Amino acid sequence: MPDIVIHGIAATAYLVLAWHFWNTRWRVAAVPRPWERAAVLAPLALHAWLVYSGILAAAELRFGFAQALSVMLFLAVLMCWLEGFFYPIEALYPLVLAAGAICAPLPAFFAGRLSPDAVSFEFRLHLVFGMLAYSLFTVAMLHAVLIAKVESRLHLAAGLGGPLAQLPPLLSLERLVFALIAAAFAVLTVTLALGIVYSEAFLGRALRFEHKTVFVILSWLIFGLLLAGRWRYGWRGRTALRWTLTGFVLLMLAYPGSRFVLEVLLHRA
Repeated sequence: MPDIVIHGIAATAYLVLAWHFWNTRWRVAAVPRPWERAAVLAPLALHAWLVYSGILAAAELRFGFAQALSVMLFLAVLMCWLEGFFYPIEALYPLVLAAGAICAPLPAFFAGRLSPDAVSFEFRLHLVFGMLAYSLFTVAMLHAVLIAKVESRLHLAAGLGGPLAQLPPLLSLERLVFALIAAAFAVLTVTLALGIVYSEAFLGRALRFEHKTVFVILSWLIFGLLLAGRWRYGWRGRTALRWTLTGFVLLMLAYPGSRFVLEVLLHRA
């Protein structure tokens, strides 16, 4: 079966499930059914195969904004699915599954850049840690948006209905968000360190002054300050959301954003 067909099937399955969870969680408060969790595994398995065959097992390593977004959302959906065993967070499913539907088929249309060094262990390690950091920050961002929705309902005295009524307590969600951000920050720190080591060995200098590097470092500083503010001043609520959103946007501009500009707008691989 051609890969583009598998891309289409995975995207369609993600979209159908996103619509299902929207209808059965946000529009009406339905009781969770055992088959729903198993159903999410179907597009996840297809997506995993596409990531493996298109990136890990390919004869040549091509990686651009499309591949980055595809891997990032695959890991994000997987993390949310695993998290569902411990927390009732099905309110996140419509958003993360819809994002998966958009990002899963992107590599079928955008080939990405041919890597100048496809076999270096340092480069592959840098790539793996980078995608893991992006995915952790994506999941943290989704949780932060959900917390903002809960707080807005509480401030309006509208009460929590539907999926919001099934969520863990707000303070527990906040602790979870900051645990995710702390883990993502640690992984991003390792990613930067590996990037410096690789750049020193492959290019002869520790860092290249380019858009990607600047945005990553700015994002790293933002999230570091957010964690420090949480520890020192107890930052939470809208303050934490603003810092999280700012750091996430900068991070998205770093690799996916810069590669999108080069590949799609400037037609430079």
